[in-house]
Amino acid sequence: MTKHKPLDRIDRNILQLLQRDGRISNVELAKQVALSPTPCLERVRRLEREGYITGYVALADAEKLNANTLAFIQVLLTNTSTSDLRDFNERMRAIPKVEACHMVAGGFDYLLKVRCSDMQDYQRFLGEQLATIPLVAQTHTYVVIEEVKSETAIPLSKL
Repeated sequence: MTKHKPLDRIDRNILQLLQRDGRISNVELAKQVALSPTPCLERVRRLEREGYITGYVALADAEKLNANTLAFIQVLLTNTSTSDLRDFNERMRAIPKVEACHMVAGGFDYLLKVRCSDMQDYQRFLGEQLATIPLVAQTHTYVVIEEVKSETAIPLSKL
């Protein structure tokens, strides 16, 4: 296991700014964290190399892309053997409508975040994709009425 240099205040500021705007120029980033551009770029490259930064993405508008029906689905499996969990995980990774899939502890096995164009599209997803998986014993769906808060950034205050 590689020993990583602990994150200091400047590293945290860099990460916070890049999470807010991944397209910020190095010159502007350096200015905002009070460094010159070369040491700032070296820090960003170190954060990438050490895996603190795993990639850069564009956040798309779900409504404009006709994917504004958001639902969370609790999934209970018939069996939770290692091979069945692996199989379910692979199936979820292969379905584009599944935006997120989390194995959880508690009264059910997985929590899915699914985006569809409308309720009919959701119904097709449920009936033709999710419910046809033999491992699925039961589902409970919660359709989002309003997204009150939806962040992509990880809070960096004193991790």
